[in-house]
Amino acid sequence: MRTVDQDGRARAFPVGHGATVAELESDPHPLLHRLREREPVSWLPALDGWLVTRRDLALAVMRDAETYTVDDPRFSTAQVVGPSMLSLDGGEHARHRDPFARPFRLEAVRERFTAVVEAEVERLIEAMEPRGEGDLRADMAGPLSVSVMVHALGLEDTEPRVALGWYAAIVGAVTDITAGRDPGPAGGHAFDELCASIEPALDRERGSLVAAAAGEAGALTRAEVRSNAGVLLFGGIETTEAMIASAFLHVLSDGEQRALVESDRALLGNAVEESLRLEPAAAVVDRYATRDVRLGGAEIARGDLVRVSIAGANRDPEVFPDPDRFDVRRENARLHVAFAHGPHVCLGMHLARLEAQVALRRTLERLHRIRLDPARTSTTGGLVFRKPDAVHVLWEARR
Repeated sequence: MRTVDQDGRARAFPVGHGATVAELESDPHPLLHRLREREPVSWLPALDGWLVTRRDLALAVMRDAETYTVDDPRFSTAQVVGPSMLSLDGGEHARHRDPFARPFRLEAVRERFTAVVEAEVERLIEAMEPRGEGDLRADMAGPLSVSVMVHALGLEDTEPRVALGWYAAIVGAVTDITAGRDPGPAGGHAFDELCASIEPALDRERGSLVAAAAGEAGALTRAEVRSNAGVLLFGGIETTEAMIASAFLHVLSDGEQRALVESDRALLGNAVEESLRLEPAAAVVDRYATRDVRLGGAEIARGDLVRVSIAGANRDPEVFPDPDRFDVRRENARLHVAFAHGPHVCLGMHLARLEAQVALRRTLERLHRIRLDPARTSTTGGLVFRKPDAVHVLWEARR
């Protein structure tokens, strides 16, 4: 690895040199716009790594696993949950991912999960409806994402509130590592408890994805199945909860766009995609350079951390005109990279989309005159994982 010339990088990348973690955690979009215009691959001392903000360059990094790998001991999520499909490349990545991949293909998701998702959404609305007020993140997005993943992985003995506690601790640890802070033991303890809950599902004969993965010709050891199932549970809750909450917030915040969705339900799916584009649940993904490489005018050294800004790529004006605007009729909204790209594209993207679309459609249909609570605001934040802190709403309750 070449010796880092910090003074030279400060001169070459002044925008990145001035960036702060606080800015990236609160409202990163103005900074990401400046970086994309002036330094599309920039060195950020605050992150001790490169940040890639232009969409074409982001795709180049995510597609090239030989040059930009996740298989590095510094990979933040792996430090908390251990080796899994999330932190391996090449043949080992395929060995860990393939046993779980088939049940999450589009047709398999529709067949296996549509009724489950619809039933859970109806149950949650029934519980909310008489109150006339609520928080769509706490009352819908979070419980829905937990219950669906608990069902998917066959964890019938795990209470949703317990699973929520585990994943909150894991998210906190991953965020602390990314920001250069000491994560403490809570994330590791939570993941150990999560893995212990998965153990009984390994021995069930049917209905459990983890049992099926463990039984596939011995492709994975029990410990490997536990780690990968833990990653799926954590990822399936964190990103799906954020995706659903953000979709609610975007649609309910814009009367014109909401009216379009309610008058033409064919636009509902596109509203979810546009929300993902505007505020992806995972704002960055990490890679590490396996060789010296030039990218976007920057000289990246072997071993350097290369962070892909999903949030930056999704607002690239070369691809998305008027990129800061929420537009449910945007024809190319699905060109977002919110689910990443290349070999590490999100395994659960079809299930997440199903949950978000059903939750949005049925909530708009059933909660009469639902609207944002004007007395309570929502703030979206997060360095790695971004989501609204709450989505407070009012509606006309049943009498």
